[in-house]
Amino acid sequence: MTGGDEAGRLPGEHAPVTPDWACGSCGEDWPCATKRTRLLDEYQVDRASLSVYLGSCLAAASQDLRTAPVASLRDRFIGWVPRSPRTT
Repeated sequence: MTGGDEAGRLPGEHAPVTPDWACGSCGEDWPCATKRTRLLDEYQVDRASLSVYLGSCLAAASQDLRTAPVASLRDRFIGWVPRSPRTT
């Protein structure tokens, strides 16, 4: 998370800008479509770690976006992550 400033951010990084949780590159709600694709590529082998990371982002965002409906934040931050089929 960025703390609301743009210091140390690379162009095209698609990092969140707090407290609004907008993408610093494209202005969409973070994680934007580009960042979602990049996160899936980065965590392709370890979806559990991706879920932990996004869960921590969700927790932080819920503090900043207190008036946002919980369900919409859940969908925005973790609802888009594909679920792996369960193995028995």
